[in-house]
Amino acid sequence: MAELGAPIDTKQHGPNTVDIYKFTQGYNGVWKGARAIGHGTADVFTLGLWEVVGTPIEGVASGTEMTVEVTYDQNNRVVGTNAIQGGHKMPATH
Repeated sequence: MAELGAPIDTKQHGPNTVDIYKFTQGYNGVWKGARAIGHGTADVFTLGLWEVVGTPIEGVASGTEMTVEVTYDQNNRVVGTNAIQGGHKMPATH
């Protein structure tokens, strides 16, 4: 939960608890800041022409929206994960 935040949904599946998390997989805040400075510098040096190239790059590089299902046993230990949207499919663990 420290990494993903609060789940968007929680349900019981037999004795197990299943949490659904939604997040954007991508760059951390430091990298985003460095990219913003780089784009701003390029804008200045190209008199704004960089926007023609930079905007599509940011659209692709902004990260992938992911939805992940995490299953916990009665002792709150993770017993399974499953990517249900976005990115590459993660193998379910048991």
